[in-house]
This record gives sequence, C-alpha cells and structure tokens, in this order.
Amino acid sequence: MAQTILQKIVERGHYKFVDHVDTWQEAVKLSTESLAKTGYVDENYYQQIVDCITKYGPYVVFDHYVAMPHSQEGAEGVHKTSVGFMRVKDEVSFGKDEDGEEKVAKLFFTLAAENPSEHMDNMQQLIGIFTNEELLDALMEANTPEDILAAEEKFPPITDDDE
Repeated sequence: MAQTILQKIVERGHYKFVDHVDTWQEAVKLSTESLAKTGYVDENYYQQIVDCITKYGPYVVFDHYVAMPHSQEGAEGVHKTSVGFMRVKDEVSFGKDEDGEEKVAKLFFTLAAENPSEHMDNMQQLIGIFTNEELLDALMEANTPEDILAAEEKFPPITDDDE
C-alpha cells in the first residue's frame, strides 16, 4: 500500500512543533523550514507565500484552525513536491477575510508543488485530513512525529475508498 501523506511527512522530516509565533509571516517562514532543510524548496520560498497572502488576503486559512500555505503553481524555488506539517500551540492570526471573519490557524500544511500529478494526490489526501475533525483535533495535540502517526492510526483520514 502506498504511503499516506502524513507518513511521508514524518519519513522526510517535514514537520515542526512550535508553541508560539508573533506573526503569521513568521509562521509561514517556520512552516517552510523543514522543506528547505531537505532541499525540497529554496530558503526564500516562504517569501513568495507571504507576498501572495499579503496581496490576496488570508485565502490559505480554512475552518478548524487549518492553514495551507502555498504560492502559485510553478513557483520559483520549488525543487520537489511535498507537504510540510507544523503545529503551533497558540493561535496564529492571519487577520480578517473580506467578510470580516478573523482567520486563525494552529495546523499548517505547507505545499511545495513541482510535479502536478503528485501534487493532486497530496491535495486529495489533505482533503481527507481536513474533513476529519477528530484527526485535526489529535494533530493539534501532537508534539512528536510519533504523535502524528498515532493520530492518523486512531482517526484515519477520510478517503474516496470510504465512500
């Protein structure tokens, strides 16, 4: 059986556990560090994400404290397709969206897309994670890579196979 996205994140070392950040910009930078450390993205890749959020607003923040930082497809500085995971204990505010709703996140799934088909597979798996509130709650309590895998084992992501 193919590895799940969370298993790949753990195996590749693309995770980080943080208690507090002062700004969403700092959170975005930290969320790309594990990807940069392994050569999946350039160190300055985060700046493109920050620029996109600054320009278009907090489009990367979803319900249930989930953020999915990414920049445009074919972004400079992306060398391999992957997803980075970061858990922040304290809420990170991205400000208000166009409807005036405060956008906050604790879980960051940072995208690096170089291979379109692999990226689409990642996106489908992430949707299965984002629609599983029990799994998201367990991931918010994660402090180690083992916690990530244990959360996934206890609350498997919803997949197309389940329907």
